[in-house]
Amino acid sequence: MTSTRNKTWLSWSSGKDSAWALQVLRQSDEYEVTGLFTTINMAFDRVAMHAVRVDLLREQGKAVGLPLYLIEIPYPCSDEQYAAAMSDFVARARSEGVQCMAFGDLYLEDVRRYREERMQGTGIAPVFPLWGKPTHHLLEEMLGSGLRACLTCVDPRVLPAEFAGCELTTALIARLPDGVDPCGEKGEFHTFVFDGPMFSYPLAIEPGEVVNRDGFVFADFWLK
Repeated sequence: MTSTRNKTWLSWSSGKDSAWALQVLRQSDEYEVTGLFTTINMAFDRVAMHAVRVDLLREQGKAVGLPLYLIEIPYPCSDEQYAAAMSDFVARARSEGVQCMAFGDLYLEDVRRYREERMQGTGIAPVFPLWGKPTHHLLEEMLGSGLRACLTCVDPRVLPAEFAGCELTTALIARLPDGVDPCGEKGEFHTFVFDGPMFSYPLAIEPGEVVNRDGFVFADFWLK
């Protein structure tokens, strides 16, 4: 019997919001997630901004049981280069019958508007399964489900550098400075998910070095 759900590829950052978006979409009667896609920094062979190693990213794909498509971008990357890489990928997705692309954005209107503008006329509809959910309640729901994640990138202008590499827990959230979004939606921090209800098994990881680069603090992790 042919599925009536929309074939959907999900933007996968390696972090908690994209992982939870997958969880929500899998409970939907409207969407069928058949693939993940991630932008990769070609110079470092890591997830853009999250700085997660590609081998960890691939292991996440195995754990959630979905194919992973990598979009390579240069470093540094201009807006034009990024747009061109994404346009090529959207065309590929369309050729493979993808009907929707999903994103884990929470409330930043300019980000959503950018995605909607880029998707306009492509034949693929943008989907935002977490949009508008209060971030405190959303994070409580994530952590309560058993989702586990570590902070891989911290903006030291708004968050103490020692948060880099820590596991995201209710105790850690309680220590966040005033004005920091508990989901880090304004770029205060980025995460790497290593366990949760969307995974068939937890990833065994160990911490590496913590470095300062381009005004951010990055914590490295390895597969054990």
